[in-house]
Amino acid sequence: MKARITLITLGVDDLEKAVRFYRDGLGLKTEGIVGTEFEHGAVAFFDLQAGVKLALWPRKSLAHDAGIQLGRRSMTEFSIGHNVSSKFEVDTVMEQAKRAGAVIVKQAHDTFWGGYAGYFQDPDAHLWEVAWNPQWTVQE
Repeated sequence: MKARITLITLGVDDLEKAVRFYRDGLGLKTEGIVGTEFEHGAVAFFDLQAGVKLALWPRKSLAHDAGIQLGRRSMTEFSIGHNVSSKFEVDTVMEQAKRAGAVIVKQAHDTFWGGYAGYFQDPDAHLWEVAWNPQWTVQE
C-alpha cells in the first residue's frame, strides 16, 4: 500500500444539512448531491486539494455499503486537521466555521508544541482541528 489518501468519507445524519454546512458555510466547492437514483447512493463530493476529495454520505448508507451495523456516533474516534499559514488564519477559519453552524469545542490558543490551534465540530459532531504549526510550510 502506498502512503496516499484520495478520499475521506464522513457519515452524516442529514445529507442536505451537511452539504449546506460545507458548501455554504465553509465555502468548499461541490456539484451537490449525486447518486439519488440509487438506493443508498446519495452522496456529495468536495474537492479538497490536488487528488483529495471529501465525501459526505448518510451514515445508514455507509453502514449498509460496508456490511456493518449502524452504530452510535463518537466524536473522539478521529479528527481532521486543517493546517493554515498563520495564527490569524486559524482565527479566521474558526470564525467562519462558527458562523456556518459549527460548535466551537476549544477556542484557538497557543499550544504546548509551539503552534496555535482550536477545535470545532461540524453538524454531525465530526471533530476538526484548525492549526498553525511554525515548523510546517502550508502549500496554497
